[in-house]
Formats: sequence, structure tokens, C-alpha cells
Amino acid sequence: MFRVIVAKMGSNEQIERALESWARRDFGDAARIADLKRLSGGASQETWAFEVVVAGKTSRLILRRAPGGEAVARSSEAITLRMESMLLACADAAGVPVPGVLGVFEPGSDLGESFIMRRIDGETIGRKILRDAVYETARTQLSEQCGAALAGIHAIDMEKLPDLPRSDGMDQIRKYETIYRNFDLPRPVFELAFAWLKEHQPAPQPAVLVHGDFRLGNLIVDAQGLASVLDWELAHIGDPREDIAWICVNSWRFGQIENRVGGFGQLDALLEAYAAAGGTRFEPRDIDWWEMLGSLKWGIMCMIMYEAYRSGGDPSVERAAIGRRVSETEIDLLNLLERAV
Repeated sequence: MFRVIVAKMGSNEQIERALESWARRDFGDAARIADLKRLSGGASQETWAFEVVVAGKTSRLILRRAPGGEAVARSSEAITLRMESMLLACADAAGVPVPGVLGVFEPGSDLGESFIMRRIDGETIGRKILRDAVYETARTQLSEQCGAALAGIHAIDMEKLPDLPRSDGMDQIRKYETIYRNFDLPRPVFELAFAWLKEHQPAPQPAVLVHGDFRLGNLIVDAQGLASVLDWELAHIGDPREDIAWICVNSWRFGQIENRVGGFGQLDALLEAYAAAGGTRFEPRDIDWWEMLGSLKWGIMCMIMYEAYRSGGDPSVERAAIGRRVSETEIDLLNLLERAV
């Protein structure tokens, strides 16, 4: 099995040759590829860093690629890499900080299903962003910058978008309750959260493009703040409050629980910047229902991770470690329920 996986992945040399062929078409015959390396992170896609060197000038780029370059079966939520590249182009045109896309490749091409984008300098690891001195100034500005970026994403003309999945709050409740029930492992806190969410469903907002995973880990931050928004594979059409609430979920505060927004800022500042940039004017209480839904979703995702470990489907330490965080989400849900009543 290991040998089969390696063969499907393709060697560095094969990828380098394919990249060099592309670079010579787009940068000129003198272009060469340097410093190609597979990056860590990215559970569902490959990420490669490389450079294109032409006459002493270096362009630092990223290849985002389907595993082995082959189209794979996806969940109903995950979009294709081609769709993701289209969303990046739309966001770029709207002024949202994203990497520019330079090339898109179809399944069956030399690179397989993939796209190439510019490499953005900065940090994605949440704990470093929240603690390292180099990001001290960034932390004072990130709430406002995230609010403005989300307003830009939510304002993108849906007529220009690819055919994305649609999902509102009740759709997600139905989906995650089905997954939860199939485990046949009742958890009283989850039962209470489902009941509260169903009873207190808020009035819907006009549907917009939702990033779907807007949080530390999927944002590049430099010394001045938000440098780029990454990982659009869960983008869909839905309620704008979902994105705002997701970055507020306590699991994405990395221990800095006093700062509701990502562990670095306050929700009032994000909402004010969001409205100033053209978004709907929301109050913090408008986000509460969605934050509880986000915490419940993450708790069930943790159950999925543990089941992958327990069943042997993915016996990695990472899956086991994430699986044990179910209890953390139960504490978060109890705190949110107490605040709600």
C-alpha cells in the first residue's frame, strides 16, 4: 500500500519538470525552477513552495494541488480547486487580501488538478500570532482588518461566482445532527445545544458568498496585520453571520479566551469595521446563535476525528489529539448556553 501511495503522489522531479514547462511558457525560455519543497499542513490538498528564477529575478510561488494531482471524491461541501482559484480571482478583484493566481491546471495535465498562486510572507500558526512580539502591532489591528475583509468577501457579486453549494444554519443543524445520531453516543450537552438552536433560530439574512473557514490558521498575518485569506475550499452561499461567528468560536482563540475574535480582539471592533466597509450593521447578540452553532459543529467534527483514529481509518496522533477536544467544546457550549439564558 505504501508503494502505491508514493507512486500516485509523483516525485519531486516530475513536479519540478512540469513546473519548469509551465514557467518557460509564462516567464520565458530562460526560466528555471528552484527550491521546490512540500510544505506541512493542508489536510486535504498538497501545498508546494517553489521559485521561478529568470535573469537573476526570483518569483516566490505556491502550488496548491490535489493529492497526487488526481481529482478525488469530495464531501458535498468541499469545492474543486478550479472553483477555489476562481474565488481567489473574484476576491482579488474586490480588494480582499488574497494571493494572486497565475495558472490553473486540469486533472490529466502534467501537474494534475492544481493551481499556482503567489507566495505571501507572514505567519499562519495561531499561537505564534497571538504571543510573539513581532505581531504585537498586528494584534491591535486584526479585528478591524478581518471585519473589512469579510465585508469585501460578502459583497462579491454572486453572478460572477461558480456554482457553489448553498447552506444556511438549519441546513447545517440537520447535517451535523444526522452525523451525531449515527455515532449512537449521546452527549447531554450536545442534545441541549441542538434543542436550543432549533428553538431560537434567527431570521435569515440575504445570502452571500461565505468563506466557510475564516479563522487563524487560514489567515496569513505579518507584522502589520492581515496579509492574506487562504483555504477557500469550504466556501458556499449562506448567511454572513456564519463567517463572523466562526472566528469567534473559543477553539480558535488558542487560549486567549478573553478576546472573543480569534483570541486577538473584540467583536464590537470587527462589527464596526464590517459595517464601515459596507457590510450589514450587526450587534454582538446577532452573532451568539451562530457562535453556538459553530462550537457544536466543531465538537461533532472532533467526534469524527476520533472515530477516524479509533476505526484505524487514520491512526495518526493528530486525529486522536483532536478527538479528545470534544469535552472542550462541551464546556464552551455550556458557557454559551448560560450567557444565552
